[in-house]
Amino acid sequence: MLSVQAHLAEILAGLSPVPPLDVVLGDAAGCILAEDVRVDVDVPAHATAAHDGYAVRADDVHPATDAAPVTLPVVADLWSAAEAPERLVTGQSVRISSGVALPVGADAVVPLDHTDRGTAQVRVRRSVGVGSGVRRAGADARAGQVVLAAGLRLGARQISLAAALGRSHLRVHPRPRVVIVPVGDELRVPGRRSAGAGVFEANAQALAIAVEDTGAVAIPVAPVSDDRAHLREVLADQLVRADLVLTTGGLSEGSHDTLKDVLGPLGTVRFDHVALAPGRGHGFGTIGEDDSVVPIVALPGHPVAALVAYEVFVRPALLEIAGHTDLFRPSVVAYADAEWNSPAGLREFVPAHLTGSPDEGYRVVPVADPRAIDQMSLSSLAAANALAVVPEGESFVRLGSRVHCLVLEG
Repeated sequence: MLSVQAHLAEILAGLSPVPPLDVVLGDAAGCILAEDVRVDVDVPAHATAAHDGYAVRADDVHPATDAAPVTLPVVADLWSAAEAPERLVTGQSVRISSGVALPVGADAVVPLDHTDRGTAQVRVRRSVGVGSGVRRAGADARAGQVVLAAGLRLGARQISLAAALGRSHLRVHPRPRVVIVPVGDELRVPGRRSAGAGVFEANAQALAIAVEDTGAVAIPVAPVSDDRAHLREVLADQLVRADLVLTTGGLSEGSHDTLKDVLGPLGTVRFDHVALAPGRGHGFGTIGEDDSVVPIVALPGHPVAALVAYEVFVRPALLEIAGHTDLFRPSVVAYADAEWNSPAGLREFVPAHLTGSPDEGYRVVPVADPRAIDQMSLSSLAAANALAVVPEGESFVRLGSRVHCLVLEG
């Protein structure tokens, strides 16, 4: 039986980041930056007005007061950042709008509220110091400075900065495309009436949401029959649009579970029993030929087992191929507020409720009845905010013992 750590290491070693691409700014959101963004010229390139007002020499308005205002001629009105800077001489002023480059020779901007808002000449009622009302050149960024480092996930603020630098494209690791294929004749699409017995398919949409949460692109597929020819055709069709294929179900030993038979000839997929509870049947490898070889992870069909396996194996893998360096959820050590049995020789991930804080410490209790902890259900997982992790060497969790927990929610 393969250990959890060995299976995870095998998956991470078998994957590599999606090759970087130059994409337009709008498509870069949510992606990981593949190279440093360095400033070519100061931003802003010139000193600019921080607010609407009058560009002046500070010495010219130094004596200004409400009782004895200073009057200066207004020699220009600069309202567009596209206009070339004017030149200001002693004893003059230029009306200026916020964001416009200061005239050469000006060293301050008097706010409109400190003037009579004159157009031919202006009465200034307050003095200002050198630099007042001015955004200096390079206030946002200096030439040569790295303002966005490779490995950063790009959001609205980072895209805004790139645009301010004049960048129309960024080099990023594209969001991985993940095709999710639920397998089984017994699966029924929720909301659709159908004749005969069966179970509603609960994995594809749940996994799609989890995949999107990492920043990847999820492509869920409708439930696929166990029929070998149909299953083979569906999987082959997905390769052109996938950076990773996820399957759920079809891993049992029954004669109607055909996934192993189908995947064998399509690539190099290895199937193992992994020392994990819930769900021990797993697969990993590649399918396809030549330029269309795609990694595939086969997950158990039980919804709880599939979602737990996703957290343990797939989520870190997706972050890896998206270019992230921090692959794992936060974890804390908590004290057990209940006792429960755990299967010997398996690493168990128990849906649990975590309370506490870094200052006061953490407490954890299984969501399900600890006396029937092996009867985990989707309702238990839905109510959990953490997974309590019981190591392979422990078969009983005692009240007050220390338990490592993966934090699922804040």
